[in-house]
Amino acid sequence: MVTSPKKKSRRMFAPRRARRKVTTKGIIMFCIVLAVVLAVSAFYSSDRPKTIALPVSVTIAEGSSGSQIAQQLKESGLIRSEWMFLRYIEREDIAEKLRPGTYTFEGKVDFEVLTEKLLQGEQKAGIEVTIPEGYTVKEIAALFASKGLTVEGKFLDYCEQGEFQYDYIPAAGTENRLEGFLFPDTYMIDESWTEKEIVGLLLAQFDKVWSDKYRERAKALNMTTSDVITLASIIEREARVASDRPLISSVFFNRLDTHMALQSCATIQYILGEQKQKLTEADLKIQSLYNTYQNVGLPPGPICSPGKASIEAALYPADTDYYYFLAKPDGSHYFSKTYEEHLAAKAKYID
Repeated sequence: MVTSPKKKSRRMFAPRRARRKVTTKGIIMFCIVLAVVLAVSAFYSSDRPKTIALPVSVTIAEGSSGSQIAQQLKESGLIRSEWMFLRYIEREDIAEKLRPGTYTFEGKVDFEVLTEKLLQGEQKAGIEVTIPEGYTVKEIAALFASKGLTVEGKFLDYCEQGEFQYDYIPAAGTENRLEGFLFPDTYMIDESWTEKEIVGLLLAQFDKVWSDKYRERAKALNMTTSDVITLASIIEREARVASDRPLISSVFFNRLDTHMALQSCATIQYILGEQKQKLTEADLKIQSLYNTYQNVGLPPGPICSPGKASIEAALYPADTDYYYFLAKPDGSHYFSKTYEEHLAAKAKYID
């Protein structure tokens, strides 16, 4: 008897449908098992020790809760999971015993190492160094040398020739390559640290401040990291009153947009290497790429280490029609839209 094609077709395809169902179920089960394995693996690896290549400092404020401490440790890259750290300090019944202070960690770090220090309280071993906002690399080198922590020349040599992991740092040998990137802050420095460790700590602090939010904002402005820090460094040197920073930034943005020279006295001071009370006409004509009276656009790099407020001003300028500003005797600035208005202000406050 000859089977009809229709019946034969059913017998041929029925087993395939059954196999397809089994295969689909198998894939689903495999994905579920894989997800569970990965979740369990992530859970149990979240409290594994971390290796910190460069010193990391964290300051625990008075009255910080366990969750606040866990958040700080996570943001500093010292732990993988806030939740696991909280579970640990609760299990050890030490959540209320962790003490405030500034702590520095390096090398292999786990929950036990972290809490051992936090239970003992702030360790005063080392020398406290505060880098003021607006310091240059040369001034920072001299500051560390004055504390007996380094030799000024060796510090500067390492800044020029050292190898650094950050893509926004210029290549070794580039003039003034770390200008603007040694973040101004207060640090506890061990007397045994090398130039590599000191510079590494300052750069790591800058990279922590230079957040993803700032990076995205820089891209939106079509600016590189160097562009932002260069502008921020000029704002840092020009501003004396906090509220002036976004306004000074707006002047520079307006000038950049219309291809006007920035005409910042701060860049001339950087060329001179000294702070003069009053610049001369000859000073303004110095041949240098940092001379923003002679060249349009930003100088080739930062002129000092700006603080966070100046970096934010460079990223978020005020919306104004100002093209001029001048410093008044009280340190604040007068802002003008036109050159005529600027000259009138100059006659009133300076001449």
